[in-house]
Amino acid sequence: MRLTQFSDFALRILMYAAMREGRLITIEETAALYDISRAHLMKVTNQLTRHGFLRSVRGRSGGLMLARAPAQIGLGDVIRATEPDFAMVECSSPDGRCLLTPRCRLKGIVGEALAAFLAVFDRHSLADLILRPEDFGLAPAA
Repeated sequence: MRLTQFSDFALRILMYAAMREGRLITIEETAALYDISRAHLMKVTNQLTRHGFLRSVRGRSGGLMLARAPAQIGLGDVIRATEPDFAMVECSSPDGRCLLTPRCRLKGIVGEALAAFLAVFDRHSLADLILRPEDFGLAPAA
C-alpha cells in the first residue's frame, strides 16, 4: 500500500494549518516551509477546499484555515478525497483486461488489504497529528 505524493502533501498542509489554528496560512509560506512547488500546492489546497477540509479567505490579507476542528477531520476521509484510485492490481481497475479476472481470487484479497489499510486511517483524525511550531523549526506561538 502506498499513498501518492498528492495525499502526502495534503496531510502535511492540514498538519500545518492545524498547528497554526487561529490564523490564516498562505500557499507561499507553506510551499517555502515544505520546499514544495507553489503550483502543485495550489492543486492540493484546491482539492482540500472543495472537499471541505480547508476554508479559503480571499483578498490581500487572505489565506487558508481549517474548515472544521482537527478532531472532525478524519484521516481516512482525507485519503479517500486525495487518492485518484485504489486499483492495486489490474483486476481492481475498471479497464483491467486480465484474462483471470472472472475467476481470480487475488482481487478479493487485495480488497481486504485495502479495507484494513483504510480502517487504520479511519481510526484517526487530524487532531492525532498536531505538532508544535517548534517541531516545524518555527518560533513558539505567543
